[in-house]
Amino acid sequence: MAKRSYDSERVRQDVLKEAEGLFSRKGYTATSIADISKATGHSKGHIYYHFKSKEELFVALAQQTMRSWGERWRERALTCSSPSDKLYAIADFVMNNYKQDLLKAGQELAALPDVQPSTLQALYGLASTPMGAYREIIGEGMANGDFKRGDADRLSLLFGGWLGGLNVYVHTLDKETLQDLYRETASLFLRAISE
Repeated sequence: MAKRSYDSERVRQDVLKEAEGLFSRKGYTATSIADISKATGHSKGHIYYHFKSKEELFVALAQQTMRSWGERWRERALTCSSPSDKLYAIADFVMNNYKQDLLKAGQELAALPDVQPSTLQALYGLASTPMGAYREIIGEGMANGDFKRGDADRLSLLFGGWLGGLNVYVHTLDKETLQDLYRETASLFLRAISE
């Protein structure tokens, strides 16, 4: 009798891929491990082998999504010639790479009364990826004299807040209007911090 082959990493990635679609469409609470099992064709036991709980699965998915976001941004940043160009580019990048539906599922999870503190900490920690990118751009601009010296962490929070405020309109405004708003945000921010 032939031994059954089991590719643990492939199963894990299948689960994450299908879970992303389900969480995005149905939300966190309405998505069950049984739904994910049915969508992947893997037993609930296989899913629980990789993830101790639905919370842990969601956190792993969110972390994978943010790692991918960071990798794609670093590739995009290499095409920019200056920190100013990078601020415009990251504004466009944020607009075009914002996963509103998955974020809503994460917000739903974070609002649950019995959510684990470690889950909340992990979800809030996801902001470190874009905030780190903003901080890097602003720090580079300060170091080479393009931007005024100042508190790069504070300026990163401000820039992130401006972009985050626009993110709520990703599905309600047409792309051209939204792109103009993101670029105007970058332009206003640059005017405020440029030497």
